Amino acid sequence: MALNNTYDARLQQETAVGAGVQILLLALLGSAFGMGPAGWLTGLVFAFATWAVLSRALHRSRLSSFGPANRVTLGRATLVGGVTALVADSFESAPPVTLLVGLTAVALLLDGVDGKVARRTGTSSALGARFDMEVDAFLILVLSVYVSTRLGPWVLLIGGMRYAFVAAARVAPWLNAPLPPSFARKTVAALQGVCLLLAGAELLPRPANLAVVLLSLGSLVWSFGRDVVWLWRNSSVGDGGCSVADGVGEQLVGESLLRELELAAR
Repeated sequence: MALNNTYDARLQQETAVGAGVQILLLALLGSAFGMGPAGWLTGLVFAFATWAVLSRALHRSRLSSFGPANRVTLGRATLVGGVTALVADSFESAPPVTLLVGLTAVALLLDGVDGKVARRTGTSSALGARFDMEVDAFLILVLSVYVSTRLGPWVLLIGGMRYAFVAAARVAPWLNAPLPPSFARKTVAALQGVCLLLAGAELLPRPANLAVVLLSLGSLVWSFGRDVVWLWRNSSVGDGGCSVADGVGEQLVGESLLRELELAAR
């Protein structure tokens, strides 16, 4: 019992350090760019929520150590918190687009790193896969909010689709069945972050940004719709199937695959 309490205390220290780093990043952003109340409040809420949810999940998971892969994911979460604060602040003042794009790009590039680290170190876990997935999903949601202020509220469909799927699965349990692996799904998934980042960077004319985001949404609807049709047609087959591999698009397949991602996403 004492040993378990020691492990739990160490895990809680890891989450506390993560929250501290998040607040430090917010302080750096605030001092460098004069971030307003909206950015500060949103960033602090994100830091507290991440700490609280992750601490509770770690306590329930009975993990013996936080692990290097989860540290990478926690670092990504810190970057996403910075992006979230900047996007919230953009409703009050012009955001530092270069910094916002830079933080987002690093977070996206690190998306595949935590999974590789977990596999090489033998520290794969269902919690790690869930943590990675939720960070990805929230980043896409935040990016869609940012781009929607420039192209219209319809862009929110990209960030909200995964959450809509999870809500639908509560009403239609057959949506919780695992999906077979698909290269097309992984490609479409990765496309979402890239397209939203490109549109948010505003390097292209507005018509080009509009075309890029429409391509992103169209491919997402196609991939999502194909999976829903497959799940419906195979709803009476049982629990067979494989999970989806790691990547930005893990948020697209819904909460039903979280149990399976222990083997594929880590």
